[in-house]
Amino acid sequence: MKCEEIYSLFSHMPTLETERLLLRRMLVSDCYDMYEYARRPDVTKYLTWSPHSSVDYTKEYLAHLSHHYQLGDFYDWAVILKAENKMIGTCGFTRFHFPHDAAEVGYVINPEYRGRGIAPEALRAVLAFGFETVGLHRIEAKFVADNEASRRVMEKVGMHFEGIAYGQMRIKEIYRDIGTCAILAETFKKGE
Repeated sequence: MKCEEIYSLFSHMPTLETERLLLRRMLVSDCYDMYEYARRPDVTKYLTWSPHSSVDYTKEYLAHLSHHYQLGDFYDWAVILKAENKMIGTCGFTRFHFPHDAAEVGYVINPEYRGRGIAPEALRAVLAFGFETVGLHRIEAKFVADNEASRRVMEKVGMHFEGIAYGQMRIKEIYRDIGTCAILAETFKKGE
């Protein structure tokens, strides 16, 4: 896998669809839906970013992303609940490890929609895209060690817990222990 191929693929962000969800590029018009959850401290507690301060901030952030979508160097989808035509989170790749045909994924779901199997459904679609379309060999996800809910999402899609790296990341000025779960292409294909 070459970075140029990834940039070309993601410069025309593909749309993914599941039974309940549509995964598409984020739009400036998603600002109100995104702000609804991105402003909440409980949502960003385990994330590297802080709560959004205003709808205008969210709007500017989404406008900024449109440039990165054009370049093909942003790989995160808006998670749209089809029944409500509402953005309820994001799911996608946070980085690619090109020489190793590997990537890392991440996700955020509005707390009002948690507990319905939405995060695993979105993540499963992203994993399938990564293995089947991109041709990845390995996909991993990281979580702050005391965020057991995120680990459960990873395990529901067949990812295996690999361990904890103690004090690996400084998040909001606190060194946090970070867990990793991962899945290989052949394991994912067996599970489908």
